[in-house]
Amino acid sequence: MSEPSQAPSPLIPVPRAPVPQIPAAAPRREIEITIDGKRVAVPEGATILEATRKLGIDTPTLCFLETLTPVNACRVCVVELEGSRTLVPACSRKAEAGMAVHTESERVLLSRRLVLDFLASSVDVSTAPTLRAYMEQYGARPDRFGARAQTVAQAPKIDNELYMRDYSKCILCYKCVEACGVDAQNTFAISVAGRGFSAHISTEFDIPLPQSACVYCGNCIGVCPTGALMFKTEYDRRAAGTWDETQQTQTDTICPYCGVGCELTVHAQEGQIVKVSSPLDHSVTQGNLCIKGRFGWQFTDSRAAT
Repeated sequence: MSEPSQAPSPLIPVPRAPVPQIPAAAPRREIEITIDGKRVAVPEGATILEATRKLGIDTPTLCFLETLTPVNACRVCVVELEGSRTLVPACSRKAEAGMAVHTESERVLLSRRLVLDFLASSVDVSTAPTLRAYMEQYGARPDRFGARAQTVAQAPKIDNELYMRDYSKCILCYKCVEACGVDAQNTFAISVAGRGFSAHISTEFDIPLPQSACVYCGNCIGVCPTGALMFKTEYDRRAAGTWDETQQTQTDTICPYCGVGCELTVHAQEGQIVKVSSPLDHSVTQGNLCIKGRFGWQFTDSRAAT
């Protein structure tokens, strides 16, 4: 007969297992390209945008985000590539050995200015600080199309208490669609509907958000560059004239709801939490959160019933 097995003694600590480590990525061969007359070496497979950033060149982007698949929608990052008939998007065009790129040519500057002219003449850019900064940098003049040139003016959609949608500010950058899809959430609650001038971000069959597949993770808000998607708390404060980012504090902490360890950046004003975000470079979240991490802080502002 075999000896009876004995349970380990709780008095003897179990030795720690090795900490798992992500294997190092295989080294990539470096290639050399020329940008604005300067030579730079980048790993094979890198984009022109990565190369320009390595040189410290400020290439504008609106639809690009490091954690999302490039969709080449806004075209504000275009650069001139010698030998290419058209301007190419720096965010997705892979660098090739021997390339000669120009980021500040007259053709590039004109293209970027026209893109910004068209965008700002079509949508409300009042809550898009990055876009407005680019407009000033490139001398955009959307007013030359007239005061009534807006093509997507419409009332905000407010159908839940967590976030609202104002498509009069939407530039169709597709970031929210990518974040809701395979790049992050895999919920596919929103997509681009229609074609041409009728193209717009929509839920399935344009139904109200509470009836859609949305799980209210808010990752679409986190990537929106124009304020078309916004926390309901921020929208209410803006409407009341009490939203003031200069008076807000930001505190990094860890979400208390589970053991995943998501990092939160808590934005507070006048002693109240007004919204929560997450750093893009955090190894756990990459800017993404769930409904609890993004919106589950309202209890901190609860008031006892009188």
